[in-house]
Amino acid sequence: MNSKPVARITARKAPEFGLIVGVALFFAALLPLESGAQDRIDPVTGFERDAIHTAAWPDGKKVAVSFAFFVEEFGFGQGPIFRPDLASRNPDLVNEAFRQYAIDWGVVRVGRLFKELNVPLTIVVNAEFFGKHPSVWKEFRSMLPNAPLVAHGMNNTSRMLPLRSGIAAQRAYIRRTLDLIAESDGVRPTGWSSPSVYANRDTMRALAAEGVAYTLDQMDSDIISRLKTPEGSLILLPYPAVTVDMGQYLARMKTTREIEALWLDYVSELVIEASANPARDATTVVIGIHPFVVGTPDGALALRRVLLRLKADDAVWLADADAILKAARLR
Repeated sequence: MNSKPVARITARKAPEFGLIVGVALFFAALLPLESGAQDRIDPVTGFERDAIHTAAWPDGKKVAVSFAFFVEEFGFGQGPIFRPDLASRNPDLVNEAFRQYAIDWGVVRVGRLFKELNVPLTIVVNAEFFGKHPSVWKEFRSMLPNAPLVAHGMNNTSRMLPLRSGIAAQRAYIRRTLDLIAESDGVRPTGWSSPSVYANRDTMRALAAEGVAYTLDQMDSDIISRLKTPEGSLILLPYPAVTVDMGQYLARMKTTREIEALWLDYVSELVIEASANPARDATTVVIGIHPFVVGTPDGALALRRVLLRLKADDAVWLADADAILKAARLR
């Protein structure tokens, strides 16, 4: 593929864009220098939470973007539903095919895209995926052998966190998840993402007690935070709910082109704010992607355009979760 077609693909139609940017820069300049609003008590856990201020990312970049790819196991007859009107069928061929296509074709397609474009990727994986789909994992992992793994529980339906069973039960669950991933891949994750983003106060304590360094369960910030539990501290990487492709695609019925525009707009505004006020903290966004959405041909093409656009932006740093933590001097 030569550069001119790529340029045409990635170009966005933006009439009067200069005026829009100018207005945005004016209002962004009025924002405070520091993001101190995150220095507070966490509303969910009740634990102290401190903002971690970063002046800039490598090469002076101001916005760190990490794509987190969810490689999940649901089980036959369970998981995301593309056609709710057909879900009562038995067998439910349409929705089962939707889920199976994502595993058999989508996972590898996304791996191939990130390898081709040489973009770092964070892999979020259910511990049961390795045993259920060994050939898919082997092919996918061979493309991105150095991508960091984030533990995502046992599976996303029948074996989620035992939230009402106390800290000891959650510690055992987390330990088993980490052990199984280490046995299967040879790498013990230091990051965690709760299945279906469903965790509680005890989860954070259990994670810290089991030596987990960071979690993607924070969905309410533009900057990294530190959560202080009685068992130790946890780093919280920003994982905004609105940028997760699955919710936009299935709950809000957005097309992949609309999700593409949302991602670019989200990051572009962070860049505009940084340009208007260079003294502001550097920001971070972890964008959740799933093979059901970006693993289809149209979804992969939309993701391709986004990655090419972000790679070309001098203010954006595409990185995996581990690289972000190292740059913030948290590893």
